[in-house]
Amino acid sequence: MLDYEEELKKFKPSLEVGEIEDAVYQEDLSDMTDLLKQVMDQKKTER
Repeated sequence: MLDYEEELKKFKPSLEVGEIEDAVYQEDLSDMTDLLKQVMDQKKTER
């Protein structure tokens, strides 16, 4: 059976929307546009 008191001790609240936004902007994440630009640049240099 679950020990609810023990599970509550492990609980970590999720980030608020503003905190998530800050966390995402601090990461260097590539999106599809960045990836497509890289592929196109590689194709241009191969010619």
